[in-house]
Amino acid sequence: MPAGARPYPNVWAGSKNRTPYGSADRLAQRGFKLKTMKAANLYAPGDLRVEAVPMPEPAAGEVLVKVKACGVCGSDISRVMETGTYHFPTIPGHEFAGEVVELGPGVAGITPGSRVTVVPLIPCKACQYCGIGAYHLCEHYSYLGSRADGAFAEYVKGPAANLLPLPEGVDFALGAMTDPAAVALHAIRKLGIDAGDRLAVFGVGPIGAFALQWAKIVGVRETIAVDIFPEKLQIAHDLGADLCVDGSQDDPLGVIQEHTGGTGVERALEFAGHPVTQEQSILATAKRGACVWGGISHQGLNLSAKAVDAILRKEMTITGSWNSSFAPLVSDWEKTLIYMGQGKITAGNIISHRLALEAIRETFAMMLARKQYFNKVMFFPEM
Repeated sequence: MPAGARPYPNVWAGSKNRTPYGSADRLAQRGFKLKTMKAANLYAPGDLRVEAVPMPEPAAGEVLVKVKACGVCGSDISRVMETGTYHFPTIPGHEFAGEVVELGPGVAGITPGSRVTVVPLIPCKACQYCGIGAYHLCEHYSYLGSRADGAFAEYVKGPAANLLPLPEGVDFALGAMTDPAAVALHAIRKLGIDAGDRLAVFGVGPIGAFALQWAKIVGVRETIAVDIFPEKLQIAHDLGADLCVDGSQDDPLGVIQEHTGGTGVERALEFAGHPVTQEQSILATAKRGACVWGGISHQGLNLSAKAVDAILRKEMTITGSWNSSFAPLVSDWEKTLIYMGQGKITAGNIISHRLALEAIRETFAMMLARKQYFNKVMFFPEM
């Protein structure tokens, strides 16, 4: 550092490349030494760059976390490659776990070095839904990885209230999947499962695979996994699915009807997010049964006359499921971590790719084009 220059450790939280004293680039030219980190910055849809950026500084009530593992959510693919985030540049990534390294002003009860996962949704705590603890339905929320910088980086900051400790024995990769596992539990809890019910899960990617495990925990008699990728069906089988149906080779409705003696399943989950499987989930459900949709399709849905007739004549219930709960007493996140700590919710072989952050650009291009099989893609910034 030039003589007379002084270190300036962090940039102003209000701007990507600015400090209270000017741009980071200009300060560097004047001899200030800035703390930087490696991150994947999204400048426009499809324009993802791994570069050195100023390290975030935790404000009051916030904590700085060193990211150990960050997974790719299905929503990340379209967000990074097609639709973009809410401002540019933004660091994406919201499914992560890491180690606490710094506490912001006023934070107590958290020890640096703690192993944690972080709820990415930051509720306003002021709207009517926050008032009843339905933070996942908040009307004015922020979100790490889309509205605020996320965890495809060496470090990320977030509210101390959103941190949850990882149980002993839960590694960072599994901890980074608390989010999809909690999303699966949120949907399972909406099904109203009775002991002895049969459940069909349409779409057994990471969330569907976790749903199969939750179903057995809450008392389902049989689970039926439906997908078009044999690799995912093999994972479902390894995780305990009783019947696996390859929708690219067989008719799922015919197989389910034959397996259930023509009655259908009492409960169905749709996580593929496709009009075909949405209709199949209706037709596969038994009379007075329940179906929950959690897959994001971004498509319209024109139900056949047969499907509409089935909804009416079977007096079935169709419910949407969005994100997961993390308010006290009803926290899907806390329950997920309890069962992960007991070894009852596991990743199995769900993680298909373990990669360094430098591979993120070509990996997202691969996922968008589906050039090869992938399931849960996990990045490790320290790799």
